[in-house]
Amino acid sequence: MKIAVQLEPASSSPPGVEYTWDADTDILSAQLIPASAGAGMSGSVGLEGIDGSWVILDVAGGCIKGVEVAVWPDVRRISSLAPPPVVEDARVVVPARASQPNIASLEMQTHLIAEADAARRNFHFRLGKPRLARTIRVARDLLIDVDDKSQISGLWLLNVPPCPTES
Repeated sequence: MKIAVQLEPASSSPPGVEYTWDADTDILSAQLIPASAGAGMSGSVGLEGIDGSWVILDVAGGCIKGVEVAVWPDVRRISSLAPPPVVEDARVVVPARASQPNIASLEMQTHLIAEADAARRNFHFRLGKPRLARTIRVARDLLIDVDDKSQISGLWLLNVPPCPTES
């Protein structure tokens, strides 16, 4: 699983994140407000775990403008889960592929692990094998882990409101 990205200097303060839960399916959506625009891929990047969990990155002009996640079985809860203490502000760009510039959708299977803190307010999705990464702030409550090969290795959703079906 390789999703290559380019890191550019942050040009302004990070956008906000608006979360919504689908009460029927427990699918969590995060939309960046306002969404950025740039030059790069436009479409979706779908990542599917072997257990049926999935993450979809909604990309416009190379910039992530939204995320949808569904995890079955339930997210693994880790009481000590916290975002990394060092987070860089940068713009994450998903470039168009030179060999296939008109592709608007990518789907791939990967090793996907979903974790949450005890209150299920902070979620971390690890993609592929564990590896060293730096954490980049894409929005106030959306962080991306990027490894030394400039590939996405994780995703953080922070300050998520409670799921309406959670008891």
